[in-house]
Amino acid sequence: MSSLFDRPRPSGGAVRKIKDHIYEQFKFPESTLITVAELRCHEPGCPPVETVISAYHANLPNQNWRISKPIAEITLSDITGLVGP
Repeated sequence: MSSLFDRPRPSGGAVRKIKDHIYEQFKFPESTLITVAELRCHEPGCPPVETVISAYHANLPNQNWRISKPIAEITLSDITGLVGP
C-alpha cells in the first residue's frame, strides 16, 4: 500500500507556468497570491485527479478554479477557458 508521501510531486516549473498564465490572463497585481494544488479523489463521481487553482486578493473576494487534469497536463487553452472576476 502506498502512502500519501510516496506520490510524485508536480514539477515546480509546471506550477510556475500555471501561475504566470493566471497572472497574465486576469491581470492580477503582484499582491494577489496564486496557489496550485493537485488533488486525488477516490469518491464516486469525481475525477481521479484534478488541479485546484486559487487566487487570494487583498481587496476582492477569493477565487477558485478546478481543472479535471493533473498539473503536468494543463495547457494554456485550459487557463484561457477560465472565467475571471
